[in-house]
Amino acid sequence: MGLLDRVSRVFRANLNDLVSKAEDPEKVLEQAVIDMQQDLVKLRQAVAQAIAGQKRTEAQYNQNISEADKWQQRAQLALQKGDENLAREALVRKKTYADTANVLKQQLDAQTSQVEELRRNLVALESKISEAKTKKDMLKARASAAKANQQLQSTLSSIDTSSAMAAFERMEEKVMIEEAKSQAIGEIAGGGLDDQFRKLEAGSGVEEELAAMKASLNSAPAPKTLPSPGSSTDPTSTPTDRKTAIDVELEELRRQLNQ
Repeated sequence: MGLLDRVSRVFRANLNDLVSKAEDPEKVLEQAVIDMQQDLVKLRQAVAQAIAGQKRTEAQYNQNISEADKWQQRAQLALQKGDENLAREALVRKKTYADTANVLKQQLDAQTSQVEELRRNLVALESKISEAKTKKDMLKARASAAKANQQLQSTLSSIDTSSAMAAFERMEEKVMIEEAKSQAIGEIAGGGLDDQFRKLEAGSGVEEELAAMKASLNSAPAPKTLPSPGSSTDPTSTPTDRKTAIDVELEELRRQLNQ
C-alpha cells in the first residue's frame, strides 16, 4: 500500500469520524425528509413529462390512423372510378401512414408502460415520505427524551449525595439534641413548681395540726405530770421537779425527730 493511499484512508476515516460526531439526529432527519420531498417533486415532473409525451404520441398515432383510413377510402374511390394508377398512389400514401402509425403504436405502448411505472413509483415515494415524516417525529421525540435523560443523569452524578445526606443527618441530630434539652428544661421547671406546691401543701397541713394542738392544750386541764425515771413518787414533789421531767421528755422527742 502506497503512502498516498494510507494518508487518504486516514484522512477519510478522520473526516467520517468528525461527520459522525457532528450529526444531529433531528437535523439529519429533517434534511432526509427534505431530500425525499425534492425527489418527489422531480418524480412528479418526470411523470408529467412522460404523460405529456404519451399524449403527443397518442395524438400522432390517431392522426396517422385517420390518414391511413382516409387514403384507404380514396384508393377504393379511385378503383371504383376505374383509375388504377390513382388507386395505386392512394394505397402508397395509405401504407406510409399505416407504417408510421405502427411505429407510433409501439412507442405509445412503451410510453404507457413507462407512465404506469412512474406512477407506481410516485405513489410508493409518497407513502415512504408519509412514513418517514411519522418516523421522524417519533425519532425526534426519542432523541429529545434521550437528551433530557442525559442532562438529568449528568445533574444527578454531579450532586454529592453522600455529603448532602450527612448534612441532613447532622442537622437531624442537632434538632434531636435541642428537643431533648427543651424537654428536660420543661420537666425541670414543671418538677420544681410541683415540689414547691407540695411543700406548701405539706407545710400548711403541719401548721394547721400544730394550731389545733395548741388550741387543745389551752382548753384542756393541766395534765398530770408523770414522774421521771428514778424519781420518787412522793406526792410532795415540787413544781421545779415536774418542769425538769417535761424538759427531759422534750429533749427525748427532739432527739427522735432529728434521727
